[in-house]
Amino acid sequence: MSLGRSRAFRLFSCLSRRQRLFTLSSLASAASLCASVSAVQAATPVKSAQPHLRHGTKPASTVPVRPKRLSGPMQAQGEEDILVGSHRQELNGGGGMMRRETAPHAVQTVTKAYINMRSPTSTALDLVKNLPSLNIMAPDSSGMQGGQIQSRGLTDLDMALMVDGAPAAAAKYVNDDIDSENLEEVSVTPGSAARDLPVMSAAGGVMNSRTHVPSNKFGGMVDFSYGTNNLSREFIRLDSGEIGHSGVKSFFSFSNTHARSWMGSGINQRKHIDFGLRKDWENGSNAHLFLSWNSEDIVSDNYPTEQQFLNYKHNGIGWGRSSHPNNVNYWKNNNDHWNQVFLTAPIHIVLPKKFTFDLQPYFSFGQGWNAAPGGVETDTSGAQRNMTSYFNEHGARQVGATAKLGYDIDRHNHISLGYWYENNVTDRNYPSGYTREDGAAPGPSNANYLISKGDRQTAGYEIHSLFIQDTAHYLHDRLQINAGFKFVMANTWNKDYYGSQGNNRTAPLPQLSISYNIDNQNQVYINAEGDYRQPSTNDLGWLYTSMPIPKNQYSIKEELGYRYHNKYLMIDMSFFNYNVTNRIVDQYLGMNSFRPFSIGNQTMRGFDFMIAGREIHGFSPYASVEYLHATQDSNVFDPYQQIMLHSKGTQAVMAPRIIANFGLTYTYKGFFANGAVHYTGPQSVSVANDQRIPGYVTNSLSLGYHFKPFGFLKSPTFKLNFTNLTGSIVRTGAMGAVYSAKDSSTVYSGSSPAYTGYGNSFMVEPRFSMTGTISTSF
Repeated sequence: MSLGRSRAFRLFSCLSRRQRLFTLSSLASAASLCASVSAVQAATPVKSAQPHLRHGTKPASTVPVRPKRLSGPMQAQGEEDILVGSHRQELNGGGGMMRRETAPHAVQTVTKAYINMRSPTSTALDLVKNLPSLNIMAPDSSGMQGGQIQSRGLTDLDMALMVDGAPAAAAKYVNDDIDSENLEEVSVTPGSAARDLPVMSAAGGVMNSRTHVPSNKFGGMVDFSYGTNNLSREFIRLDSGEIGHSGVKSFFSFSNTHARSWMGSGINQRKHIDFGLRKDWENGSNAHLFLSWNSEDIVSDNYPTEQQFLNYKHNGIGWGRSSHPNNVNYWKNNNDHWNQVFLTAPIHIVLPKKFTFDLQPYFSFGQGWNAAPGGVETDTSGAQRNMTSYFNEHGARQVGATAKLGYDIDRHNHISLGYWYENNVTDRNYPSGYTREDGAAPGPSNANYLISKGDRQTAGYEIHSLFIQDTAHYLHDRLQINAGFKFVMANTWNKDYYGSQGNNRTAPLPQLSISYNIDNQNQVYINAEGDYRQPSTNDLGWLYTSMPIPKNQYSIKEELGYRYHNKYLMIDMSFFNYNVTNRIVDQYLGMNSFRPFSIGNQTMRGFDFMIAGREIHGFSPYASVEYLHATQDSNVFDPYQQIMLHSKGTQAVMAPRIIANFGLTYTYKGFFANGAVHYTGPQSVSVANDQRIPGYVTNSLSLGYHFKPFGFLKSPTFKLNFTNLTGSIVRTGAMGAVYSAKDSSTVYSGSSPAYTGYGNSFMVEPRFSMTGTISTSF
């Protein structure tokens, strides 16, 4: 085929896939657009380096086509806004609560259309709360304290939480990473992790947040929110547009949040900066940088035991912090100060001879301290004085990079091989000192109050990993086969006052996935892989050297899925089976810290089902459900009671059998609304299965109106967001696992006596809240 005929054929194919664009512009402008896209595609062979496309996401088309090296719709030069709009219209359902997927494994995504309806205080966890595989627990309504995840019988500590494909903060601190206004989408792969991702704990899958792409033109947006619990929040973002004719564009945003604790006394404050920089080249190469800084001064919540929760529910007696300086539970002596920096800078380079090269360095650093009451002590003058105990993090540093070389073997196969390196270290100590005269914690570095510097602990690991994978397309791209293998070599260690310990471990991680498009509307896939979890640096920091480092957890997972879509609806169903050995769970110690312990083997089987409707007369419905049968396969020895727990065959800890969601979005002219209801079934919260919590229902509602542009205000909008409309008082999950409800040393209270011995502690759904927001782009 001649070069001219080849270009004409690509132009014709592009127009046929994007017929809806003709309603947005003239035939001439659409032809010009397709020609520009074709010109870029002609210079680029096979694969995108966009982190969010690594799971196989493809542009919408009537017949799936192998993804080109062009990085998705946002790479189109000069027509980005039109293409992104078409992309969302084609792929979204349920008002953005579901996206059409084509990857050969389960993927569950919420898009910008849904994110824009939610409160700006929402974290990534709040946004994925209605996905079928997840049960989300959040301790506050202001978005400053993150939360926790349960997923297919595992937890967020078994998951890789990422921003633009780089490992980010844990779920408890997910708000450190990015403001919701700068989120383009949040995707969850509950049972899978690509072999080229820099992840070490992916037994529970991956949650990836994709960041804002800087605009081609100068502008920005601003919003202001006010709500219950004295919430106030301000946000502004500026987009530079293209800087000169360099092709470089950037954005900078700042937010400030202030709220009081919904339970008890206390003031929470957060300041956050996001910065993005992007450069695209005509041959498909691109470079992207995302940097964030987060500073928080928040109350360390007191999570209730079962008896404390019931006392509040039936008698109205809360468990929160006190407003009285003389009270040992005074909120200013129970606080958390933290600063966090996060950076990722992925680079994709298109090389001659069908080669590509990807490099993704990343870095994060956190520093701060927690304070908690430390009892009463007699000073040198004989006076009784209150004490403060500290968890002082001198530095939690994570640095790493992945390098990948790709090659088009032929028109069917693209092979890539690469190397991943990561170094992760935490350095902490546990000082104690006198409490200030006004009842507040003076800080661990204040020499006027310091009594003891406490034990110093350092812990860390170093990872070297090699991976190789091949993606093959056959039968006119209807059949896709992905095969990969990753080999991880890790050196893990910790050191404290009593000594040091360490080990070297390896993990082989194979993966095979196959998808087949039966026709334009039906797809089936299978996926099988091995994943592992090793103790994190935070886990290791709470393991004294007298305790052995737990063996790595290893999972073998299989998944069978089916997808269907037409112009009215989308359906996505997946069946899964997990076999987990050396299962690691975490016991909550207080002060936002956990200690890992092993409970043997587990089996998890079940299915996820999602269905969403395209917009019909303004309505876009959504529903999802998960059934999970998770069992404990081992009896477990309880070291506190010195007995063997007969746990074999019982429901696995923190693994509810049923999770169900329903959502409905309505739009009419400028008006929009979204309502969602979530149900989580009963679950066990102890390995012995002798402590449980009942099922519960939560809900949310969004209402808003887009006004017509006025002057430089391009999108003036007002919206109201409500959570827990019914004011339900329910426990949404356990803070961690415990051996038994009868243990005498399970939940650390931060005061004397050191342990409460009342079984587990819990997160509770915050009371009714309402947030009003005014916003506009300019």
